[in-house]
Amino acid sequence: MTKRLLLALAATLTLLIPAAPAWAHNALVEATPAKNATLTKAPAAVKLRFLEKLPDTTKMAVTGADGSSPEQSPAAVSGKTISVTFPEPLPNGVYTVEYQVAAEDGHVTESSYKFTVAVPGAATSAPASATPAAPSPAATTVSAAATIAAEPAGEDSGGFGLGLAAGIGVLLLAGAAGFVLIRRRATRS
Repeated sequence: MTKRLLLALAATLTLLIPAAPAWAHNALVEATPAKNATLTKAPAAVKLRFLEKLPDTTKMAVTGADGSSPEQSPAAVSGKTISVTFPEPLPNGVYTVEYQVAAEDGHVTESSYKFTVAVPGAATSAPASATPAAPSPAATTVSAAATIAAEPAGEDSGGFGLGLAAGIGVLLLAGAAGFVLIRRRATRS
């Protein structure tokens, strides 16, 4: 009885394990400043760390609430991390960090998050050195010559969620089949 159950479990795992990498995307692991953070000291940089090594085509831009881009360095990629630095402190306000990154499987993820600078007694207007925002996160690109065959802006294919649902469905079916096998074996005994 346990031999058949173990064989069924092994067969199910064999089917699921090779499919797991197809579900993986290059997810954001850590963001500094954190998502939705309210800072009482202006950050010197924005740094994002991802699950996988980043390709040179990774993009990131920081914009203010009015759409302007504060003065910032070009985005720098190092392994799993991308960052921009600010030569002058950011004034008080809400900032959006936009990024576009590809995973090893080629899937492109575009996303953004906000953080707030709220330094007591600091100015809230945009600095004079602010420049108009670019229409997309391409404002600070690591490699201008390289392009990514991206999905439409702001859309994610939902491949991870679909894959997760399919995996859960397969596990539920395998569990039901195992239950039926055990039940039949018990009734024959």
